[in-house]
Amino acid sequence: MSIEDLLRETLSDMAHEEQPPPPGRFLQVHGGRSRRRGLALVAAVAVAVMAVGSTFAVEGLSSRVAVPRDVTRQGSDEALVETGRDQTTLTVREGLRLAQVMEKLSAVTGRPVEEFKRAAKDGRALGLPAYAKGALEGFAFPGTYEVSSESSPGELLAAMVTRFNRAAEDGGLVDGARRAGRTPLEILTVASIVQAESTDKRDMPKVARVIYNRLNHTPEMNLAMDSTVLYGLNKFGIRASSEDLRSRSRYNTYARLGLPPGPIGNPGADAIEAALKPAAGPWLYFVTTDPKRGVTKFADSESEFFKLVEEYNRNRGTGG
Repeated sequence: MSIEDLLRETLSDMAHEEQPPPPGRFLQVHGGRSRRRGLALVAAVAVAVMAVGSTFAVEGLSSRVAVPRDVTRQGSDEALVETGRDQTTLTVREGLRLAQVMEKLSAVTGRPVEEFKRAAKDGRALGLPAYAKGALEGFAFPGTYEVSSESSPGELLAAMVTRFNRAAEDGGLVDGARRAGRTPLEILTVASIVQAESTDKRDMPKVARVIYNRLNHTPEMNLAMDSTVLYGLNKFGIRASSEDLRSRSRYNTYARLGLPPGPIGNPGADAIEAALKPAAGPWLYFVTTDPKRGVTKFADSESEFFKLVEEYNRNRGTGG
C-alpha cells in the first residue's frame, strides 16, 4: 500500500469515527488502526493535507479540527479570512508575492513573520522541486487553507508547496517546459508575469504570447515590464517611475534582456496554463485601454500600440 493510500484510508477511518494586479500600466514596449494511523501521520510529514478542489485543510497532529459553525469574515483583494471557534480559513488570491503571503499567514496565526521567513529557507523540508533552486517564491500556491492553532509555519508553507506540486503535475509543467525548450522555472517565471500583467484570465494566453514574442524577437527586444521592475525594488503599484527604470536590479527588464532570474509572485493555475499554452499571434504589445472595465487590447506594431495608448489616455480623461 502506498503512503498516499495509507493516508487516505486512515483519514477515512477518522472521518467515520467522528461524524482562491493590478495589471502593469500597459505593456510598454512589455501555483492495526492505531499503528497504521501513526505511520500515516508520520508519512504525512507532520501535516495532514486533504484536497477538495483547491481547498486544503492543514491540521496540527495533536488535535482534530472540526469545521466551525460560527464564522466571522473579513478580507481584502488579497485574502479572505474566515474565523471560527477552532480554526481560521485563509483564502489567498493568485499573484501575491511571497512576502505578502507570509504577512497574511502571520496575521492569521499570530506567529512572527520571521518564523515564516526562516521556514521558507528550508526548501527540502517544504518539498520544493529541484528546479526551484531552494527559493519559495512562485511555489506558494494560491488557494484556501484551513489553519488550526497547532499549524507551524513550516507545515503551512509545505501545504502550499504540496498544492503547487499537484497542480504542476496535473498541468504537465515539466513535460510542457521541455516541449517549449525552457526550464520549468522559466515557465513559472513567465506565468508569474502573466498573472501580474493580466486583468482578465481570458487574456492570459495572449499576454503569454506577447512575452514569448518579445523573448524570441529579432532584433532583440526587452520585456520592459513594470511589474518585474517594481518586484526587484520591493515596491508595489502599477507604474514604475523614471528613477525605478534606472535600477540595476536583475529584475529590471527594461535594462536587461531576457527573463528575470525567477518568479515575481505566486501564479495560479490559469496563468501557468497560459505560460504553457500561449495563444497563437504576432502581438508585441498590449495596453489595458480601459482599466475600470479591465479591457486589454493587443498590437503587433508600434503604430497600433500608440493608438491603443491614445485610447487609454482618452478613457482616463487625460486627452492624450
